[in-house]
Amino acid sequence: MDTTAPDAAFPTLTAGELERIRARGEPATLRTGDVLYSAGDRDYDFFLIESGEVEIVRTARPDSPAQVVASHGSGRFLGELNLLTGQAAYLAARVTVPGTATRVPRARFRQLMAEDPELADVILRAFMARREILRTGEGKRSVEIIGREACAGTLALRNWASRLQLPHIWIDADTPGGEAVLESVGASTEELPIVVTPTAVLRNATPGILAQTLGLTYRATPDRVFDLVVVGGGPAGLAAAVYGASEGLDTVLVESVAVGGQAAASSRIENYLGFPSGLPGAELTSRALVQAQKFGAGVTSPCEALSLHLGNGQLMITLADGTEVATHSVVLATGASYRKLDLENWSRFEGAGIYYAATELEARSCAGQRNEVAVVGGANSAGQAALFLAGRDTHVHLIIRKPDLESGMSRYLADRILAEPRIELHTSAQVVAVGGGSALETIKVADARTGTELDLPCVGLFCFIGAVPATAWLDNVALDEAGFVLTDTDLTSVDEQATFEMLGRRPLPFETSIPGVFAVGDVRKGSMKRVAAAVGEGASAIRSVHSAIGTDNRQLARTPVRM
Repeated sequence: MDTTAPDAAFPTLTAGELERIRARGEPATLRTGDVLYSAGDRDYDFFLIESGEVEIVRTARPDSPAQVVASHGSGRFLGELNLLTGQAAYLAARVTVPGTATRVPRARFRQLMAEDPELADVILRAFMARREILRTGEGKRSVEIIGREACAGTLALRNWASRLQLPHIWIDADTPGGEAVLESVGASTEELPIVVTPTAVLRNATPGILAQTLGLTYRATPDRVFDLVVVGGGPAGLAAAVYGASEGLDTVLVESVAVGGQAAASSRIENYLGFPSGLPGAELTSRALVQAQKFGAGVTSPCEALSLHLGNGQLMITLADGTEVATHSVVLATGASYRKLDLENWSRFEGAGIYYAATELEARSCAGQRNEVAVVGGANSAGQAALFLAGRDTHVHLIIRKPDLESGMSRYLADRILAEPRIELHTSAQVVAVGGGSALETIKVADARTGTELDLPCVGLFCFIGAVPATAWLDNVALDEAGFVLTDTDLTSVDEQATFEMLGRRPLPFETSIPGVFAVGDVRKGSMKRVAAAVGEGASAIRSVHSAIGTDNRQLARTPVRM
């Protein structure tokens, strides 16, 4: 879908498209000065302007004037991706020339997007193009993140906002511009990071606090029972959400950190089918996010799941804030958490020189310094990171425990690395110490063959040494000795088989020891640990979800399922 075409953001609708919108809405009168929605509104409607004119306005800090972002006249429609995500509005819409409009309530608008694919594509293309205009133009100042470069809290906020494609701007607190913003909102450096939104100034801000302000946290609905809850927002979870929602399942995805998982941390995925030139992991996952929301899936992050249990005949997910989410089925796609080196001061430099992703955001944090960075790890993700960083005119030390690259990395990557003069390979080696002041400055590398140690300047250490399955919260699901979830044919114990015997069936593909609960992607024993495989598993699991919902719903309430 090309959202860069000149007319993508403001398409000219055909007579037939206009009539299909009118059929879903109701007439509304526009009077000069009317505000159709304001910044911070969470529930507002879709408007088609029939006559008159409406300005889209960015409200700002008290010391800055409001800015007109766009103007819509006859035949134009209002809105951007917020109408699909449920996020609070960034901007205000005010009538400047009186006229009339067709107002489509949000519920009917969602039906239109689900039932009229041709018109939905036109609207979605416009929404995506408008979001890009906001992210790169004046609209990005709607959310200002103020913090320091070498600050883990600031990096977490920037990462979270970037993965969700939220319009925002980052301002270094140690620059004159940053000092001016702090003064204008009456804040101090002790309260960093600070986020200024159209409705609030957030001190000591976190992604969770910002998500709540922007309306992106989970909102409980009494007595609602979902068809499907997806836990985890990496490629496997996003695929499950896309296919579940597109096939009519009432779907919500909850992600504990930021949508995209480890794939979004990859600078370039070159072996994904259909993309011969490769694509950034963040681009792949951000498109999947929009796709899931287009089909009506709810997506909320950060939103941590703490437990899974059975209650009143339904599966129940308990969230970190105590909210319980009832559902007929669950897809576990929690992936794995990054492994860390057990070194003194490691946690001190996380986000301040130690990173678990190599994207433009992290690369910029290392730019303009001594241009000495290190990548630790011998798998494909480490190889891609090393090449990406070398392409930014950085000298890269690639440090691996094994004696050669080919034993753990795809041959095409190994060949490129060996041919790249800006990558210095350290085999049979490991990092044994990290040092610095407020940020990482040096590392010590030990050579296992010679027993020697080498001190290297290093402003960025990128750690890709694998991950452990994120299953500590699953105390009722059968796991293997390494903590990965057992599914279908791996469920061999008498207790595991007895549960399904009571239901009169065998475990479905990807089904765990709990009927109706499925596991896909890196969290599952035997998974391939590749993006394409994770997407395939997430999509394929939905067939099993349909089967489980169709056969088990009435039985689960009276079957003593072992949990």
